[in-house]
Amino acid sequence: MPKKQSKHQSPNKNPNHNPKLKMSKSQTHKPVSIKAVTEANARQYTVKEATELLPFLLEKLSGAGRNSVKATLARGQVSVNGKAVTAYNHPLLPEQTVTISKEKIVENIPLAGMSILHEDEDVIVIQKDTGLLSIATNPEENQITAYRQLTAHVRNHDPKARIFVVHRLDRDTSGVMMFAKNEKAQQHLQNTWQDSVKERTYVALVEGLVKKPEGTISSWLKEHAKSLKMYSTPYPNDGQHAVTHYKTLQANRSFSLLEVNLETGRKNQIRVHMQDIGHPVVGDKKYGSKTKEIGRLGLHARVLAFVHPTTGELLRFETNIPKLFMNPFRELPAKK
Repeated sequence: MPKKQSKHQSPNKNPNHNPKLKMSKSQTHKPVSIKAVTEANARQYTVKEATELLPFLLEKLSGAGRNSVKATLARGQVSVNGKAVTAYNHPLLPEQTVTISKEKIVENIPLAGMSILHEDEDVIVIQKDTGLLSIATNPEENQITAYRQLTAHVRNHDPKARIFVVHRLDRDTSGVMMFAKNEKAQQHLQNTWQDSVKERTYVALVEGLVKKPEGTISSWLKEHAKSLKMYSTPYPNDGQHAVTHYKTLQANRSFSLLEVNLETGRKNQIRVHMQDIGHPVVGDKKYGSKTKEIGRLGLHARVLAFVHPTTGELLRFETNIPKLFMNPFRELPAKK
C-alpha cells in the first residue's frame, strides 16, 4: 500500500483546463533544460556592449584556453537569452544574458495539443486536448499524436529512449492520461491496472435532464465488426463487462453535467452507457447526439490517481472542468 499521496500542479496555464498539478520532484534528466539552469551548475553574464560570442567568452573565461572555450561552445553548453548557441561569431547586444552551463543545454521541444504534468524515470503523465490522437490508428500514417510527440521529447534527452502505451483516450476526449517510459513499468501497470489505478473520474456533458441524480450502468460491450462501433449486448457474458457510476453535478431541462467514475475501462464505455440511458454525450454523433452545443465532444478525463509502478507512491492528478462545459448552464442576461 502506498505510504503517501502526492498532489501535483501543472506549470501550464491552459484557460480551458487549468490543472491543479505540479511537477514531481522525482523528474530527472541528465541534460539540463534551459529553464532548469541554476547558479549551482551555470554561470550567467550580462552583455555590456555589442560584440561577438567567442571574444565575449574568452574575456569572461580568462582562465580557460581558447580551445577549451571553443569546445564548450561546440558541446552546446552556451545559451544567449535562453537559446542554445554554438556559432563563434554570434552577435551579442547590450543587456542580453549569456549562460554557460556545466552540461549540454537541451531546449525542450514544443508540444502541440498537450502538456506534461509529471515525468520521472518510469512514467509520463500528460493533459491531452480534444482533437489529439493518443496514438496513430495506422502506424504508416504520419499523424501528430501524443505518442509521437512524447517519443521525440524523451529522445531529445536520450536518443535511445522509448515511450510505451499504457491506456488511451479517444481523440475527442480531453484530460489526464499516462504513458510508461520503459517496458517494465508498462507491463506492471497493465497487468495490475485494476489494483494500481485508484481513481479515474470523468466529467460528461450529456443531452437532456438526467432524472435519477446518481446511478450505476452495467452491461456487456461488444464491437461491431464492420462499423467498429461499440454497443451493449442484451446477452450476459457476451463481450466485456463494463460498469459506470455517475452522479449529477448540474442540470437544466436541456443538459446535464455528470461526474463519471469508471469501475472498468472499456473502449467508448462512457459514450455507449450514456446512449444506453437515453442521454448521449454532447457532440457525440456516433452514439446518438443531436447537438453541437460546445463545438466538441463533452467528455473530459478529470482525475487520474494511480500507484507508481516503482516507488509505490500514490500519485493523483486533478484538472478543472473545461469552461466550455459550463456554457449551457449560464443564465442569459435579461432583455431590457
